[in-house]
This record gives sequence, structure tokens and C-alpha cells, in this order.
Amino acid sequence: MFAKVNSLGVYALRGFCVGVEADVGGGMPQFTLVGLPDNAVREASDRVRSAVKNLGLNWPSSRVTINLAPGDIRKTGPVYDLPVLLAVLAASGQMDAPPQDAAFFGELSLDGGVRGVAGALPMAIEARAQGLRRLFVPADNAAEAAAAGGELTVYPVHTARDVLLHLRGEAPLTPVDPAPFLPDEVSGVLDFSDVRGQPAARRAMEIAAAGGHNILLIGAPGTGKSMLAKRLPGILPPLTRQEAVETTKIYSVAGQLPRGAHLITRRPFRAPHHSVSAAGLAGGGTVPRPGEVSLAHNGVLFLDELPEFRRDALEILRQPLEDGVVTVSRVAGTAAFPCSILLAAAMNPCPCGYYGHPTRACTCSPGAIARYLQRVSGPLLDRIDLHVEVAPLAYDELAGSTPGESSADIRARVRAARAVQQARYAGLDVPCNARLTGAQVRTFCALEPDADRVLRGAFDRLGLSARAYDRVLKVSRTIADLAGSERIEAAHVFEAVQYRSLDRKYWGDQ
Repeated sequence: MFAKVNSLGVYALRGFCVGVEADVGGGMPQFTLVGLPDNAVREASDRVRSAVKNLGLNWPSSRVTINLAPGDIRKTGPVYDLPVLLAVLAASGQMDAPPQDAAFFGELSLDGGVRGVAGALPMAIEARAQGLRRLFVPADNAAEAAAAGGELTVYPVHTARDVLLHLRGEAPLTPVDPAPFLPDEVSGVLDFSDVRGQPAARRAMEIAAAGGHNILLIGAPGTGKSMLAKRLPGILPPLTRQEAVETTKIYSVAGQLPRGAHLITRRPFRAPHHSVSAAGLAGGGTVPRPGEVSLAHNGVLFLDELPEFRRDALEILRQPLEDGVVTVSRVAGTAAFPCSILLAAAMNPCPCGYYGHPTRACTCSPGAIARYLQRVSGPLLDRIDLHVEVAPLAYDELAGSTPGESSADIRARVRAARAVQQARYAGLDVPCNARLTGAQVRTFCALEPDADRVLRGAFDRLGLSARAYDRVLKVSRTIADLAGSERIEAAHVFEAVQYRSLDRKYWGDQ
């Protein structure tokens, strides 16, 4: 006998439909599974066989053949356990074939329990797109799958018996309602009021948040570089629902979505250790998985001790920072992971950390300083909009009792500037100033005559590249937005240019 059950799979961030076909016929007892399965899929035979036995049902005493169609797409993970069980039971006459407007996925335990799997949200979105009406998923994935919305009804499944009883009409399952999307801005987020002093660095962080600009903090140990960077998410605008879905899909396929979560409601903050590999940072693997740069999509990627990162890992960031997407090519296909991030990096000016310190002497030789700084390439620096020197704090600044300005006050100004940008770029796929294309920069970043003279002088004096020229214009546009000015004036360009001078101070003679 033959039976077919609808299921789904996921490759990169894209879901796809899978038909689980079962044929139970004559011959010696044997289980065969075809359709480009990986090892985790092949192991389904043992899990399904044990689950059938422990559910009090009968395993067919004949040849069982399972085909996962289409056969030209590799199937990965234990996601097909539940539909394989249903297909075997239907083909062996122990239950009616499941309805064709329904799809099933989930990993089985040996006693018939159903465990959560990775990639539930992109699979649910694909099910909705293909016109399926019902989706039976592990209970741990139910809230996530329900976030796909539309007319898709999601049923939470704790055990395979739940599905059997529901399909027989004996104990109907209660569908999950989509949870309302409530973006979380402040809970558990570190506050800028804890930061003492550093007005210049705080101002630069505000500009970075308002325009989505990458920022590099350079200073001696203990000046507050990490403290500032960790508070950056707290002044960013809240996630939109579309951004939340994009981010949740990435965490879902990476298997990092918290159990029972529906959508990520807070902008990500990722801070990988400097020992991370190039693949760990950009993504990769035989079956492509997102790396840290994609896990930080719509949020902040913080690289502390920037020169300590492997050179190949840093250089692999150049294209993703420019394009907002990282492409991983493998024999089986090409996967594109979005990575629209705000890069925040921090570094010391030399190996000992005290080059240029006002009170402590640097113990590094000129050659050691040069080798240290050369670990960060010029092309990577060119893609960082704001270069900020974080100076050591005086005693009175640390001992003072007056708290710094709160994140709430800074966030209000950032949101006002982002609102101006949203209105300006209405109808365009431009979330913030940092994402303007070259042609859009010419349209939206026109300079006043005095401002043009300032930028011309800086271009010649500092030897700016074409990329740096565009980035200065984008930063100038953000500074003008924060000031409530539609025109980019000379003062805005002056401030933007000063954030491009430190690479000449530290790297200019190297």
C-alpha cells in the first residue's frame, strides 16, 4: 500500500515542501529511505520504529520504502520523523491518510514524544505560501510557527499520539493563536546613565545609532570602550515586525531561538570572542548556517580587541558590510544570509594599550605598534564611518555623583532622527542613512556651498577615498537630521570629517 504525507524542509533561510511517500509491500522486512537524506534523516528508521512500538501500534512485517520528494534537494535533520511515522501507519492500513491540506514536522523520541526542531518559522512561512491550511508542529515550535500569520492554523503537538487522536476526531488539538508583536526596547538593557564623562564618545554613539553607522572606538584599557558599545542597543529604535520576522528566521535556522519564543522582540547584540573563525563569523558549513554577522542582523555586532581577530575573519567582513548580505557558496547550492548590522569595534592603540596616554608611558617599540595596527586593514577601516578616540577619565569625572544622560533621552533623539529618515525615504528600501546607495547619496545629501568647500578641503588634505567621501556625506546627513536641519551645512560636515581623522593619526605613517 502507498501513502503520502506533506512535510517541509529548510535550506539556508528558505523553506521548501517535501512529500513523504511510503510504500509498504511484500518482501523481506526491510526499511529503505531515499531522497538525498543526511545521516540524521537516515537515523529516523530507528526512532520511528521504537516510537511505533511504544505507542502500542504495529510495525509492518514487510518491506517499507520511504521517499522524500523532491529527490534533488538534500534533506537534513530529524524534522521528518513525525511525517515518516504517519506515512508508515497510513500505508500499513493502521490509520487513514492525513488530509492533503495539512503538513507535519517534528523529531520523535523513542517513546513517541515530539521534540522541537530548527527552522520552524521559515517552514511555516513556506507552508502558508503554498496554500496549506493546517500545520502540526512540536509544541516547542508552535508559537514560532504561528508567527507566520495568514490563514495557516498551527497545532501544537506533544506526542505522536496527539496527532493520531486528532486525525481520528477523538481528541481535537487546540490551535495556537499568533501572539501580538510587542517590541521590547528597554528590559534588561544597560543604560548610558552609568557612563561617566566621555561626551565626545557618547555623541558619536548617538550619531551611529541615528544613522545606522559603523563605529570604531580607540583608546587605552579601562577608558570605557566596551561599556559604551554594550549600551548601544539601548538607544536604537525598536524593531519593526518585518525586522523581527527576518531576525527570528535567522535564529530559528541556527537553532538559537529560545524555547517557546514566537518572535525576537529586541535588537540582537552579538559579541564573538576574537578567536572566532572566518566561517564562525560569516557563516558556512557543509549545510550553510548563519554566522555571527547574520545573527546580528538588524542589531549590533561588537568586535572587542579588533586587532586580535584573525586577519581572514576580519577581511571576510568587507563585502557583508558593504552589501548587507553574506553569500555562502557550496556544491549543493548558494545560500544568502542578510546581515544589515551596525558594527561597533573597539581596540587599543598599541599592544600595551598606552600609546599616546597622557600619564602612562608606552612600552611598545615603533615596529611593534606598526605590526599591531596593520592587523586592521585600510579597506576595512574605510568601511567604518566613525573613528572615535576614547580618552582616559579624570578622577573628578569618575568620582562625581551626577549620573550621565540616560539612554531614554538619547533614544528619543535617535527615534526622532530615524522618523525624519523614514519620511524622506518613503517608498524606497532604505531603512537609515547608512544604507543609501551611491546614486541616492547624490540625491539626498546635497551640500550647501560652504559645506561643499569644507568637504573639498578635507578630501584633499586627508586623501579620502571615494568610499570615505560617500560615508562622510552619509554621516553629515545624520548629523543634520539630529539637528533638525533639512540642509547639510558646514558645521555638520566639520563634525563628520573629524570622525575620519584618527585612521590618519594612527595608521597614516605605518
